[in-house]
Amino acid sequence: MTAPPRAAGPVAVVGALGVVFGDIGTSPLYALEAVMRSAPEESRSVVYGATSTVIWLMVCVVAVLYVRLLLREDNHGDGGLLALLTLVRRDRRTSPRARVALTVLGMVGAAAFLGDSLITPGISVLSAVEGLEVATPSLSRFVVPLAVAVLVALFLVQRRGTQTIGRLFGPVMICWFALSAGVGLAALVRHPDALVALSPHWALLYVAQHPHAAFISLGAAVLAVTGAEALYADMGHFGRRAVTRAWTLVVMPALLLTYLGQAAVLARGPVTGSAFYALVPSWLALPAVAVATAATVIASQAVISGTFTVVHQAGRLRLLPPAHGRLRGPGVYLPVVNWLLLPGVILLVVGFGSSAALASAYGLAVTITITVTSLLLVVRLARARRRGALVVAVAVLCLVLTVLAANLPKVRTGGWLPLLVTAGLATVMYAWWTGRARVRAATRELALPIGAVAQQVRERGADLARPAGTAVFLGHDLERAPLAVRMQLENERSLHRKVVILCGHTVDRPAAGTDSTPAVDASGADVGVWVVRVSIGYDDVFRPRELLAAAAAVDPGLPDDADATYVLSEARVAPDSQGVAARARWRIYRLLDRLTSHPADLLDVPDATTMIVGRRIRVR
Repeated sequence: MTAPPRAAGPVAVVGALGVVFGDIGTSPLYALEAVMRSAPEESRSVVYGATSTVIWLMVCVVAVLYVRLLLREDNHGDGGLLALLTLVRRDRRTSPRARVALTVLGMVGAAAFLGDSLITPGISVLSAVEGLEVATPSLSRFVVPLAVAVLVALFLVQRRGTQTIGRLFGPVMICWFALSAGVGLAALVRHPDALVALSPHWALLYVAQHPHAAFISLGAAVLAVTGAEALYADMGHFGRRAVTRAWTLVVMPALLLTYLGQAAVLARGPVTGSAFYALVPSWLALPAVAVATAATVIASQAVISGTFTVVHQAGRLRLLPPAHGRLRGPGVYLPVVNWLLLPGVILLVVGFGSSAALASAYGLAVTITITVTSLLLVVRLARARRRGALVVAVAVLCLVLTVLAANLPKVRTGGWLPLLVTAGLATVMYAWWTGRARVRAATRELALPIGAVAQQVRERGADLARPAGTAVFLGHDLERAPLAVRMQLENERSLHRKVVILCGHTVDRPAAGTDSTPAVDASGADVGVWVVRVSIGYDDVFRPRELLAAAAAVDPGLPDDADATYVLSEARVAPDSQGVAARARWRIYRLLDRLTSHPADLLDVPDATTMIVGRRIRVR
């Protein structure tokens, strides 16, 4: 599915540079240096082999997999792993069992991305601030406190929104790419022989001469593609064309020059400290640290924005509780996610203390996310019978699986952290998803069919009390009336003289589009019962009063909601399950349910005239 056309002029490209490419763009600060730490020697052939490995992994994963293939797989303009999961699940040829398996796989990938979002800000900012140790060694003790201060400032500006941040950060990223490309080009002018590292045969030669070291180095080379999933998730903020142009015209050329420049310096002999700062002349050291620090703050921004998108999508797809957020231009800001991330990131920075210590933990989370995304893409392309793209995707998947295997030894040296976070978050998502599905199924069994409400009112006749006024019952099922309707009829034996059943069904795309026009069923108007059905996208906000106004334009006979009472249904879950695992899942579900904002808090309805009707239900 192709994204809708969106402006891809200079403003959009600069905005994309400021939000989308910070993480990938700052990878030269630590990627090649991490690869060289696993090298058996620093000979010319090893340096060129390691550099070629980094470059071609970046080309295969970022340029081919993400920019060429994945950016074309959008859900009505929305990108990211969960958008891809939605496309795969929507296919009618997907069996129920396969849909469940793919959903669980998507949960693992999303959980790994959220785990990565804890590590990325820390390693990015630390790697830049550590330049102080190169410029002025006596300032080394200030590295961690300064990194913490920078991170706090970053999270404080998140409420400004993606578009505003992009306009602020875009020019800084242009300065960063100009600086990194400039120092890399200067090194290449002095030592042009490093250009041979562009040839993939150096990577193959490295594998042939040092197979074990080359395999281990793949686990570090993945640091050069960190931020690829954030690139895909953030696509919906700026559009595919702006992201593609920013990558092709600015980011990739700058990265190639920087990595080749580092190869030119490293091939001349060992360097002290960072491979990137070895490119920087002494007179430019402090300004370079300042620009690099600003760029790594923006690198963190790419993942944070992607995290907001993933959590928002997961909430609307019922994989996580819905998080209360605020729309900011084309993006979304989730305060609860922002303030949960901040202490986690700070704890990691203080606990690990350096970018080198965080590197082992970093690559594994990224690789898991890329692996899951690649698997879903292969399924998507196989179903669509796009054979050429499928062959390319399978080839890249094989490479990604090799990188994943190369990262497994990191489990003992920090890789356990993303695995632990991924397993924990995936378990939480699975508990919520299965629990929510069972609660909805149990509630649906108790609820009346919408068509039976008017009939019951007719049958009860004078036995049913009909107080004056209008009641608007809010629900999400197009075929079943909200549970509160049955409770009013059977327990209270009372129903308002005018009743509107408003069913807002969430579809699996960002905006409902033409399907958002309300459909009014007035077949029960003779007994004062109207049914309004409307589809809403998962990025749309369910605003009952606005929807009723739109429905009144369709059917002028619909009751006025000026003094209506809004009625919400609430189910108090009483699990009736056996087994330790089932009871543990229900405990997680009930805890999340208590911590989640009540639906009434997310609706634009007056508190004074909103009533919540609850019932305890047994769920297996």
